Amino acid sequence: MLRLVKLVFAASSIWLAACAGNPMLVSTNQTVAAPNPDKAQVVFMRSSFVGSAINASLFEVKGDKNEFIGIMANGTKISHEVEPGEHTFMVVSEAADFMKADLEAGKTYYAMVTPRMGAWKARFSFQPIKKNADSDFSTSSKNFGNWVSQTKLVENSEASKLWAQNHAANVETKKEAYLAKWLSKDAEEIARQTLEASDGL
Repeated sequence: MLRLVKLVFAASSIWLAACAGNPMLVSTNQTVAAPNPDKAQVVFMRSSFVGSAINASLFEVKGDKNEFIGIMANGTKISHEVEPGEHTFMVVSEAADFMKADLEAGKTYYAMVTPRMGAWKARFSFQPIKKNADSDFSTSSKNFGNWVSQTKLVENSEASKLWAQNHAANVETKKEAYLAKWLSKDAEEIARQTLEASDGL
């Protein structure tokens, strides 16, 4: 029995190591530019030792379509420019979780992608960065500057786009399994996972 446990652990370690690779490209310019005046921008960041070997994929839910944003490895950030207004974002790993956003043109918003332990590997959730709130996830917290400066800006490559195409059916299955559950949360819970228009910089 002990030998079997060791074999499973070894296989898991190999599998986790394989997950550490990221098909995204490191951007040549590491400065996050301001959005176009008629657009809004969300910068997704990830910085946590927990679950650091597992990648998470990001999407924008547009009705029955899932628009691929990118793949997040630990220590990276992704900038996503959108039309102002209401949006729903999704993070997918073992499960799926969601974040709402009400965005104003010309502003940049921030959200952390944070791990939580799942049945077999880390799952991920969003933590909206609130403007000047009394919270660790605030633009006024000491962590915020470190997250911005110490994460690498990445962008999609042909390999990451191919990954999204190959996993589209699986992503849709997870959205169907978890979106209705997320929408059934009470208003206070959903508010905690919402970027408000006033949170922009």
